[in-house]
Amino acid sequence: MPRFRDSNLKSQPSVVRKERIKDPKNPKRSVDPAALAMLDKAKEQGIITAFDRFAAQQPRCAFGYEGICCRICFQGPCRIKAEEGPGSKGICGASAYTIVARNIVRMMAGGASAHSDHGRHIAHALLHAAEGKTADYGVKDGDKLKRVAEKVGINTEGKSLNELAKEVSLAALEDFGRQTDDPCRWLYSYITNDRKRKFEDCNIVPTSIDRSVVAMLHQTHIGVDADPVNIIFGGLKTSLADYTGMHISTDLSDILFGTPKPTVSEANLGVLKEDKVNVVVHGHNPLLSQTVVDVAREMESEAKSAGAAGIQISGICCTGNEVLMRSGVPLATNFASQELAIMTGAVDVMVVDVQCIMPSIRNVAECFKTKIVTTMDNSKIPGSHHFAFDENHAVESAKGIIRLAIETFKTRKGCACDIPQVKSKVVAGFSLEAILELFAAINSERPIKVLTDAIDSGELAGVALLCGCNNLEAVHDHAHITIAKELAKANVLMVGTGCSAQALAKAGLLDPVSVEEYAGDGLKSFLQRVAEANKDKLTDGLPLMLHMGSCVDNSRAHDLHTLMAEEMGIDVPKVPFVASAPEAMSEKAVSIGAGFVALGVPTHVGTIPPIEGSKLTYGIATQIASDVYGGYFIFETNPEVAAAKLAAALEYRTWKLGIHRNAAAKYETKLCENF
Repeated sequence: MPRFRDSNLKSQPSVVRKERIKDPKNPKRSVDPAALAMLDKAKEQGIITAFDRFAAQQPRCAFGYEGICCRICFQGPCRIKAEEGPGSKGICGASAYTIVARNIVRMMAGGASAHSDHGRHIAHALLHAAEGKTADYGVKDGDKLKRVAEKVGINTEGKSLNELAKEVSLAALEDFGRQTDDPCRWLYSYITNDRKRKFEDCNIVPTSIDRSVVAMLHQTHIGVDADPVNIIFGGLKTSLADYTGMHISTDLSDILFGTPKPTVSEANLGVLKEDKVNVVVHGHNPLLSQTVVDVAREMESEAKSAGAAGIQISGICCTGNEVLMRSGVPLATNFASQELAIMTGAVDVMVVDVQCIMPSIRNVAECFKTKIVTTMDNSKIPGSHHFAFDENHAVESAKGIIRLAIETFKTRKGCACDIPQVKSKVVAGFSLEAILELFAAINSERPIKVLTDAIDSGELAGVALLCGCNNLEAVHDHAHITIAKELAKANVLMVGTGCSAQALAKAGLLDPVSVEEYAGDGLKSFLQRVAEANKDKLTDGLPLMLHMGSCVDNSRAHDLHTLMAEEMGIDVPKVPFVASAPEAMSEKAVSIGAGFVALGVPTHVGTIPPIEGSKLTYGIATQIASDVYGGYFIFETNPEVAAAKLAAALEYRTWKLGIHRNAAAKYETKLCENF
């Protein structure tokens, strides 16, 4: 069961449901000055945004909020309305704990589907490139290809890059549809042996991604599983399949487009340029967006012939993170404020692929000159332009999109733009390989020991991953920024992904100058020491948080805590490592979080998923999970309290590991495996 030294810190949120949303009818729910400027403009011009729609949804249905509304069959919807009697169960007899468990694990299945579909698309592109079926893609990082091949058990001796790429892509695709009982290769190649034994003991080892999702949907069909523990364990299997899909996505994207290295860029709406052709890439799939970036560089002359100063590419959400990490493309904004980028009047084309794309961007675009371009067959918006994307015509599609943007610029030229002059310097590009290379400047033989030594000495309190989305239940970006500042003060080394990293980027916390203002003495010393050892590579120094990439790149953070565990001679549940999704919103966030819990990581969620309708199911997530897996959920909406709970979780792990080490030394025994 999770413990905190401060007895005031409980497993229950510090704020009751009715008091969690402050001023819910006020649409100005952001701390981003650029977003606030655009919200003023929206009010003046009568433009409806997500911020207005959130206010219009208040008050929300308590049954849905707590997860006690069941819509799995259409006898209902059924709502749990009483403690006992006929109103205490659904029509079929399902109790609150069954309904809540079913609802939450179906979200895990949805999240795993999104990440795995992303990975499948990348795997097919790599396969086709290896087979010579597409000229638009090829192996860009041969060293990463060899490392991945060796990691997943493929012999690299005497093979060409294309031969290896074909074997790796086929092995990845096998993880999607394997029909034997062998475990997913990408999962078992990257986790500790202790985690493998734990997953086998609990029967939650996924054998393939697709099979896990299908089995989960079957398990939660009406008249199948009613046991909340069994249901949640099935959900954890799906979340480990999600981990597999994420890892495949990250590894194969690095192979195709290059493994990120530190890069300097900018973030916030001020990156848009009135005198340039502005193309915003938005979504999650780098296959087209990276091609758009590459092609745009070749088409500068066409833009200048149309009277533009050039082409400005910027990003939103995880597609933005992908091209930031690899090409230094600036970030325009993150999920909740995507409509506000269009309201500047400067965006000529917003090109979208999949996930986290608001259908409303088309409505806002009608008020300006902006063209919305959809690219994927499974993600269309009525009234938008559609450039059907496939890897055989990637360059052709990208050129068509850029030319549409140039034509749009011609009609926009001379029209007033309203671009908030707000932007911050960003240092990003911290893949795991890049981080280890920085550490290697201090310890070339065992780079990760630089980090674990800093924790053992007390210089660092531990490591925290900040990840996840925006959710207007919280004030836009506020929780991300607040938790980051509090953890920095507590000497926690932070890594980040997704919209969380973008929130910090916009707020200037990925500018190295922020270290001096916000970092505690230990964190400041650590970051400065690593930066000094790498001053030939890091002319700007290290930022307060290391931006690791998009939401699928949470796999990089998983690899980080696994390396820490192996270096410290322990399993992950003993490692001083925590995760936080301050504004979790999507099904992907649920599957990512559950995967972290299964792997042994205390995981904070700042916007509560529909789980509070059952004390039993809530207890499984926050307490029983800790007893079984070592990881557990921390549901807390107050960001200051959340930061305190995360710091306390790190402190407890460090304290307990110290006791186990002292006992092992005193009695000359093996280190206790209990967590």
